[in-house]
Amino acid sequence: MDNLTEALQKLKLASGDNTAHGVEICLDCLLKALASTNTEASMKIQEMGILPLFPNLLNPQSSCTPKVANIIAELAKNEFMRSPCVDAGLIPPLVQLLNSTDQEVLLQTGRALGNICYDSHEGRSAVHLAGGAQIVAEHIKSLYQNTEPENEKLLTVFCGMLMNYSNDNDSLQAQLINMGVIPTLVKLLGIHSHNASLTEMCLIAFGNLAELESSKEQFASTNIAEELVRLFQKQAEHDKKEMIFEVLAPLAENDESMQKLFEGGKGSVFQRVLSWIPSNNHQLQLAGALAIANFARNDGNCIHMVDTGIVQKLLDLLDRHVEEGNVTVQHAALSALRNLAIPVVNKSKMLSAGVADVVLKFLQSEMPPVQFKLLGTLRMLIDTQAEAADQLGTNGKLVERLVEWCEAKDHAGVMGESNRLLSALIRHSKSKEVVRSVIQGGGVKHLVTMATSEHMIMQNEALVALGLIAALDLVAAEKDFVGASLVSVLHKLLSDERSAPEIKYNSMILICALMGSEPLHKEVQSLAFIDVVSKLRAHENKTVSHQASLTEQRLTAQS
Repeated sequence: MDNLTEALQKLKLASGDNTAHGVEICLDCLLKALASTNTEASMKIQEMGILPLFPNLLNPQSSCTPKVANIIAELAKNEFMRSPCVDAGLIPPLVQLLNSTDQEVLLQTGRALGNICYDSHEGRSAVHLAGGAQIVAEHIKSLYQNTEPENEKLLTVFCGMLMNYSNDNDSLQAQLINMGVIPTLVKLLGIHSHNASLTEMCLIAFGNLAELESSKEQFASTNIAEELVRLFQKQAEHDKKEMIFEVLAPLAENDESMQKLFEGGKGSVFQRVLSWIPSNNHQLQLAGALAIANFARNDGNCIHMVDTGIVQKLLDLLDRHVEEGNVTVQHAALSALRNLAIPVVNKSKMLSAGVADVVLKFLQSEMPPVQFKLLGTLRMLIDTQAEAADQLGTNGKLVERLVEWCEAKDHAGVMGESNRLLSALIRHSKSKEVVRSVIQGGGVKHLVTMATSEHMIMQNEALVALGLIAALDLVAAEKDFVGASLVSVLHKLLSDERSAPEIKYNSMILICALMGSEPLHKEVQSLAFIDVVSKLRAHENKTVSHQASLTEQRLTAQS
């Protein structure tokens, strides 16, 4: 450290005399000290007021310039040195050096600017004001086709600099997009896919930029997906595959990009993705299943995929993950099946292919994400499919598990989906056996609670299911209806001005159905329903006002 102090004092004197040789010896000593104990040496340099000397030493004509830029790059590895570098006025001369033609000057300057920008608002602002990002973007555009090792090193530094400059800053990222860096980086990725550190820089840059809405159009105009899929295929490293995946995911969420890749089911990316599903690599399986879930976001794609046999591939994949399975693969494959089951024409085909049977194998799963997707898939499958709803609704194990999950208060999504599936089994089967199965399994009280949900669609589904229970087997449900205070729930729904017209309508239908039970009839009388119902005769919705008249007649006749 004594040598460093001496060198710093000499540097102060030498920089005043401008003797290049003396300055160079001092700079070498500084670099040596920074290489052995960077933090301590940086503090010493800061204490002795050396930073303000550097702007004059960053002279494009001087042979010392690359060393000075290298020292600044080393100093800026320390968070506490970044603002002082900006305050010492180092950014404008560094940005000027970006116009140099000397490879070493460019490399060290790129490192220095990149390190000063890392996690530093002051650093980024200063580089922005000096126009540094624009010059670096131009360099990348002019150099990206050159595959010489030295050039690749420079490109890696420049990409890293732009990444540090724009990271977590939407306006700076938007600026880079406007400069047109995306198409350049995509081409660069294609040419330099053999270079691990350069591809990593590109991937991080894509990951940052892909989140921005304004990037979607630019990405869609390139062949980024093909490049990423090719790169994914080549990768052996788990982490790198993960990175590629994180970039692909937001891109696939863009409908325009997705359709371009799908190409009516003939796209090369889509075909490649399909080939991953039967592989033995969990990551490839996951990538394939997630990609299909993304492609299955419009009816046309879903219908085409079901017609070309993708369902069987997904079922085979799920079968391989039943015992000790990979949860992320299970979740992704179930997501894909759920999306494929949305178009009405696909439901019967998927049921015939045995989808419900395979999905039921995961009933024992203790993983909420898998439970959630399993429930959603079954609910989509039975929509309008009476026979399937009947079969599943009389499956004691399924009903038992649904009732158990209806109490999963720690997992609101699982709880909501369980309630919705319980209701759907009754609504789509309209079967007395299914109603009996739900009553015996203890599901009625959950449907009554569901009728008080904050989501109107769930309230309505619950009321329709409860209406069917009352119509098909009121005697068997009577005790549960009383125990769950159904009558008082209906009174609240009818009295609440915020209740939607269909909620009011279905509540009145249910009241009429309950009149056939003596204990429930008594409860209806004790709560003065006639007052609430007679007010609804003036309701602006004609269906509601008409049903209010009918309900009032029923209540009056039986009072």
